[in-house]
Amino acid sequence: MKFHIRAFNLFLSVVVFSLLAVLTQAEDVKKLILIAGKPSHPPMMHEFRAGSLLLEKCLQDVKGLKVEVHDNGWVKDESTFSDADAIVIYADGSGKHPALQGDHLATLEKLIKRGVGFGGMHYGVEVPADKGNEEFIAWMGGHYEHEFSCNPIWAPRFDSLPKHPVTRGVLPFSISDEWYFNMRFLDGIAGNQPYQNRDLKFTPILVAQPSDDVRDGPYVYPKGPYDHIVASKDRAETMLWLVERSDGGRGFGFTGGHFHLNWGNESFRKVVLNTLNWVAKNDIPENGIESEVSEYELRQNLDLKDKK
Repeated sequence: MKFHIRAFNLFLSVVVFSLLAVLTQAEDVKKLILIAGKPSHPPMMHEFRAGSLLLEKCLQDVKGLKVEVHDNGWVKDESTFSDADAIVIYADGSGKHPALQGDHLATLEKLIKRGVGFGGMHYGVEVPADKGNEEFIAWMGGHYEHEFSCNPIWAPRFDSLPKHPVTRGVLPFSISDEWYFNMRFLDGIAGNQPYQNRDLKFTPILVAQPSDDVRDGPYVYPKGPYDHIVASKDRAETMLWLVERSDGGRGFGFTGGHFHLNWGNESFRKVVLNTLNWVAKNDIPENGIESEVSEYELRQNLDLKDKK
């Protein structure tokens, strides 16, 4: 009889331990929500949906991370935000920005206050000077401002990368994209050096110096040149930055991502994959997030657009 009792107790202990292990593992999984914008621009540009799905595919085997992609500019059911660890928007910005539609800004503000991470990619870093700018500076350290920032197509050389989890396994690279720069950063900083105030710790990651020709334009729109951009020649500019907020959340801005085929570049892709993992507070492997993307995969899930 005693043998059966001991055996039962051992069995019960194993069951309880297993359940606790499963529950602990479930609690450790971070949830990243990628919001892809509506179709925009000619084919192979601003492929927000295809790019987000490609990033999701590259992240699918990352331990401790769950990724949801929602297209067409917002989530279908906002209840999915309830257990989100980070929200990243890859979409058209300015007045079309998904965060500025309806009551979305208020919805995001409630999530930010409980420490949810927030990021914007490419046009998703732009909001108007009179709407959303204070929130974006508080949530992710800065934003693109029309006619203060500029948007030339150029190939910066990221020859020196800081030591940080998001740069793990990332090799120096250069790639042509519509790299925005001269962001409207917190406290009016240039944004090319680490900075901290009582609310944010700011870390520049992708930093390069535009040539005089790049500063002189033409920019994509308006074509420029802008006097204040030209006056800052010889200054390095930041195209990917990170923030750690006093509420415990994290944020980032990434100004590349205009040309869809750039996701085929390993270093370009890896620094973004690492950053998406980081903003959700998930551990990054020592060599960064490894992934492979084929030419076939790059051409999947493209928006239906008129060829121009």
